[in-house]
Amino acid sequence: MGIALVTGASRGIGRATALLLAQEGYTVAVNYHHNIKAATQVVNEIVERGGKAFAVRADISDEAQVVTLFETLDRENEPLTALVNNAGILFQQSTIENLTAERINHVLATNVTGYFLCCREAVKRMSRKHGGKGGAIVNVSSAASRLGAPFEYVDYAASKGAVDTLTTGLALEVAAQGIRVNCVRPGLIYTEMHASGGEPGRVDRVKSMLPMQRGGQPEEVAQAIVWLLSEKASYVTGSFLELAGGR
Repeated sequence: MGIALVTGASRGIGRATALLLAQEGYTVAVNYHHNIKAATQVVNEIVERGGKAFAVRADISDEAQVVTLFETLDRENEPLTALVNNAGILFQQSTIENLTAERINHVLATNVTGYFLCCREAVKRMSRKHGGKGGAIVNVSSAASRLGAPFEYVDYAASKGAVDTLTTGLALEVAAQGIRVNCVRPGLIYTEMHASGGEPGRVDRVKSMLPMQRGGQPEEVAQAIVWLLSEKASYVTGSFLELAGGR
């Protein structure tokens, strides 16, 4: 199966995806930024279930750290075959009047530049023209890219719009090199990210507005990601899966 790198894998959707990929037989590289305790817990849970995993620290907004991250993977005895670009940030809910360049650039550096950098390094290793045997990439976007997140996180939504475009362009660029690139767009999912926006209970507040009348679980998103990485999706590239309860 090879190595599956999951960025931001210490919590939420990343954690659920890491656990599921390990069950599928991948050796999971659990990337984290600062919470080594949470990342170690994910690794330990995988190992206790008979899987293989290791934690690797990197701030994906920092190019040097991304390069070091992938060099760490190179020292393993298995090839990189899957990348899940999941790490992302958002800040306190705000209208545009209160957004600063510092905040906007911070969001874009992680949510956009970080995805580009990880894709770049993954393609160097997976692409047939670089001697690789192919692979699959899944970018975690958001329903916010379609909805705009007005009055809350327009900057975050815009960053996810860029992720959508990256998915489309990169899928076309590397399709002939044996690499599939797809995207999931989660909606209101029960993760810790809402606390970063200042409203931990956001999903419960707005779930009645959804056609399905409930928020989603990280495991539901993970199932879609793992399917897109698998051979069951071998003819799927440049596609988007909406995981937003019908919204």
